[in-house]
Amino acid sequence: WNQQSAKVRLFIDGKLDVEGTLRPKAPQPKQVVRLGFAAPNFPGPQSHFEGEIEYVKFYARELDPLDTTELPVAAWRFAALKEGHVPDELGKHSAVVVRGSESQRKPNHLLAGLLGDSAGASLKRDADRLLLELPATTETREFIVWFAAHERLDQQAAILHAMEPSVELNVSLNSLTRGGPALWNEIQETQPLIGDESGPFAADVLTCPTDNPWKAQIRPGGFDFFADGDTAAVCAWDGDVWKVTGIESLDGPLRWQRIAAGLFQPLGVKIVDGDIYVTCRDQIVILRDLNGDGETDFYENFNNDHQVTEHFHEFAMGLQRDDKGNFYYAKSARHALKAIVPHHGTLLRVSPDGSKTDIIATGFRAANGVCLNPDGSFIVTDQEGHWNPKNRINWVREGGFYGNMFGYHDVTDSSDEAMSHPLCWITNEFDRSPAELLWVPRDTWGPLGGSLLNLSYGYGKVYVVPHEEIDGQMQGGMIELPLPQFPTGLIRGRFHPESGQLYTCGMFAWAGNQQQPGGFYRIRQTGKPIYLPVRLHAKKSGVELSFTNPVDQQTALEPGNYGVRAWDLKRTANYGSKHFNEREWTVESVTVSDDGKTVFLKLPDIAPTWGMEIRYFLKTSDGKDFEGRIHNTIHHLSKE
Repeated sequence: WNQQSAKVRLFIDGKLDVEGTLRPKAPQPKQVVRLGFAAPNFPGPQSHFEGEIEYVKFYARELDPLDTTELPVAAWRFAALKEGHVPDELGKHSAVVVRGSESQRKPNHLLAGLLGDSAGASLKRDADRLLLELPATTETREFIVWFAAHERLDQQAAILHAMEPSVELNVSLNSLTRGGPALWNEIQETQPLIGDESGPFAADVLTCPTDNPWKAQIRPGGFDFFADGDTAAVCAWDGDVWKVTGIESLDGPLRWQRIAAGLFQPLGVKIVDGDIYVTCRDQIVILRDLNGDGETDFYENFNNDHQVTEHFHEFAMGLQRDDKGNFYYAKSARHALKAIVPHHGTLLRVSPDGSKTDIIATGFRAANGVCLNPDGSFIVTDQEGHWNPKNRINWVREGGFYGNMFGYHDVTDSSDEAMSHPLCWITNEFDRSPAELLWVPRDTWGPLGGSLLNLSYGYGKVYVVPHEEIDGQMQGGMIELPLPQFPTGLIRGRFHPESGQLYTCGMFAWAGNQQQPGGFYRIRQTGKPIYLPVRLHAKKSGVELSFTNPVDQQTALEPGNYGVRAWDLKRTANYGSKHFNEREWTVESVTVSDDGKTVFLKLPDIAPTWGMEIRYFLKTSDGKDFEGRIHNTIHHLSKE
């Protein structure tokens, strides 16, 4: 309770349970504090509280609820009560104890026992608890643990007689390991909405069954494909998992089966040998169907090392698996607050058998998923905020620290030099919230094969991420894929192993521009020319752009068809950063390669910069206008 604000908060086992205000109705002539029930008729005759207050402390200032290091200015332990008074342990004050009437609650006794094959098992009392100890065994044993509450001790004999050891076990426990009747019998059918195929990409809507009998909101947070290629498992942030069949068809229908519910904010799915693994905020769970009806009968805890506090911001994001069988996900930190558990703001690796979790990298604020790179490194996006001047795409190496001082780590130096720098900084106007990245398979999507893509939760877009490595530092930028803007934020994507098309899902759950609750999509390449830069190379004399298709050389050689500007950022404990030192860089001249795919912009002022924008207004080789905009970061300049 805070005297000045009158704010009162009730913590149970260290966790906030309820809060409100409690202040006197009139000014008090003396500073008298009364704790406990002060009225003889309240809250009687029944109360949710039993017993007496054990310890009271007063402090000179308001504390963080979990701060146990501050010394009180007064402290009373009521076990020291003597003649109605309790001495202050600090020797400065005095407290008077007024006992209320005895509780009207009837005594409640607990009686418990074992029936069946309970050899070697025992019940032991531990303060106000009963503990059951079972000896280790490799054999199957069946027994019953029974317990009963009673008010009078003379009732025990009757209870024990009713539970005589001669009572037979009347339940077949084996039957409970084979699955039960289905809970959601109705298959939901929807029709896909096929996208416009006039451009290089068509975006199809794989319609979610939002109008379902269970009124279940569907905000997809992850998915993966089954081996048949036509079925996927889709998790929804509100706790469900759905199996959808017909995902490869252009004609439909899509058949949706609800197969699991009650999960804690699932935001990642990976299917391994037909088993569905789901990243939840509290664990990675395997969904087991024991009787073949498609529904989950057993939610198997694969790994629950997850460290969970009550803070909203600390999502567990994504689920990927490497060739060795390890699983990976990202754990966000608290918003504007220091970490209190080691997993806050980390990239995590779970062993193939689920027995342990390792922290791979630290210093993240709101890491939305993880991408595995062919060389064993990772990519993790992060969001603008405290210690993050703008959004960032991080090329992550094991042991790296990525800038958020509020995360859990052992870094004490808050300078920019002490952190691993991102591949690029992203302005809010370009992408307000980047999500998970993924690689385009080399044998798909034509000239984009082998490229890196970024999904945007903030704007519902897909970006190509051209990049390079200079002096051991990754750097690059982003350019938008020519697609209509999706109505919901995109966070997860996977390329279909057979058709090679991109499937993606997303939702609206926290700050974002695209606010449709959720969606599941298929992005198909149509084979038409794309005209996007897939390579970005920063030199001491300028920037080189390599396009997917030849451009009109005459238009490309004109310096006036380009615009280049740069800016700086400041990383502090404050939220975000404005642009500093904004400047235009003159394009002195342009050269174009013989094949028309590579354009070099000579920039006399070029230098390493936090942020940079390149705009171009060109024509295709057959004379059609096209334009684009790149946002990128330069850490180092290449000699060639």
